[in-house]
Amino acid sequence: MPTFTLIWLVAGIILCLMELLLPTAFVEFMMGISAFAVALLSYLGLISLWLQVILWLLLSTVLVVFSRRFLQPPTRRSKISDAVIGETLTEILPGQAGRVLYEGNSWRARCDDDKLSLAPGQKVYVVSREGTTLIVMPENIL
Repeated sequence: MPTFTLIWLVAGIILCLMELLLPTAFVEFMMGISAFAVALLSYLGLISLWLQVILWLLLSTVLVVFSRRFLQPPTRRSKISDAVIGETLTEILPGQAGRVLYEGNSWRARCDDDKLSLAPGQKVYVVSREGTTLIVMPENIL
């Protein structure tokens, strides 16, 4: 077995094992897979050392980018499991945002129903959250 093939195999094994010890969101693992692919090409004697290094860098980059795209959880509206009561601080007009007092803090909020208007001081249920915006519904509707 050629020397460079053995080096690529050892590098691939070390990188894959490092992913188990120090999770890096599959970066090390993809680099290890790339090292195994280059080891195969090195064993077959198809490319020179400098091409092996360039191929490893390119293959690692491509695999990391694609693994991020496919392994990333989908973004979605987070649902708050138990609806919690808040109070509007400002008027929330249909389709617009206002402010709600929730858990002692002022939050940006909008009504889940784009046709409803909420008055200041009205009790509301917080039904979900989109980023830092709370989605609320009037207490008398739920």
